[in-house]
Amino acid sequence: MSKLVEELTTVQVIVEEQIAILQLNNPPVNALTSTVMAELIVALDQLEEITDLRAAIITGAGNKFFVAGADIKQFPSLTEATGKELITYGRMIFDRIADLKFPVLCAVNGLALGGGCELALACDIRIASANAKFGFPEVGLGIFPGYGGTQRLPRLVGLGKAKEIIFSGEPIKADEAYRIGLVDKLTPEGESLLVAKELAYKIIAKAPMAVSMAKKVMNQGVETVLQEGLELESEFFGKLCGTEDKNEGTTAFMEKRAPQFSGR
Repeated sequence: MSKLVEELTTVQVIVEEQIAILQLNNPPVNALTSTVMAELIVALDQLEEITDLRAAIITGAGNKFFVAGADIKQFPSLTEATGKELITYGRMIFDRIADLKFPVLCAVNGLALGGGCELALACDIRIASANAKFGFPEVGLGIFPGYGGTQRLPRLVGLGKAKEIIFSGEPIKADEAYRIGLVDKLTPEGESLLVAKELAYKIIAKAPMAVSMAKKVMNQGVETVLQEGLELESEFFGKLCGTEDKNEGTTAFMEKRAPQFSGR
């Protein structure tokens, strides 16, 4: 285990083999302050420079808060122009997380509210401890989720359920989040990171180009009509057939051995 980014104060980055673990540590509630957001950019820059990285996990320090939301102190002074600027900046960061070439898992270990819930939504797979809660309290502040929540939540849980969650501002417990599809795996309290690591190790054992292209095809395909998505699928399947990993994977299967993927 080796620390990747030494100089950051609120985002700790650890690399275990080919898995990066980003832990947000901004007590008392892990709010998304300007410092946290700026350090997330630095951390993402670092991750993109590691050519053999195959998965990442985002989590919060402790067992009470994943991320309790944005820094409310900055809201009273916002104008129409600065409000849009703030949201555009935050959405850019979350979009970068969503668009990373490798899978990003989210280990939710407590409250994930507002921007914290939107951070979870930007990840590919959400794993939550039993004590986790998800919600969007923004309408009680006279605003609404602006880091992608109004767009990503309906795509996961359906438009009606998303409207209920956002319009009411009421948080939902982990078991309900799992039932409606907001959470993909539910764990006992304190075990979300452990389960996320277990899944990440399963992922990195597979062909990295195949996983990366599958992510890209699914992310792009869900935004278009079925036929266009199928055409995209065919195009990228063809590209994979020209890779060394395809030859290694199929040969290893026939030889009844574990494949040794190179990412080429």
